[in-house]
Amino acid sequence: MTYSIQFKPVVEKDLKGLSKTTLLRVFKQIIALQNQPLPHQALKLAGAGHLYRLLVGDYRIIYEIDRAENIIIVHYIRHRKDVYRKM
Repeated sequence: MTYSIQFKPVVEKDLKGLSKTTLLRVFKQIIALQNQPLPHQALKLAGAGHLYRLLVGDYRIIYEIDRAENIIIVHYIRHRKDVYRKM
């Protein structure tokens, strides 16, 4: 089953600071989520019930899965030192 991808408005700001190589790696992982929304390296975030974390180098993709609508909603794409402070 293929999921569609939606981005929260703040993600646009998150993407502006990324290098081209990091940006390509991040989008490659996001595209892969369409077919497999829970890859083996994704972890559910403690205390944030519905959010998952996916590692891409020093960056983290924070997302949720809406199984009823078959949608993956990307909340943040941030550096590992910043991502958990602003949630």
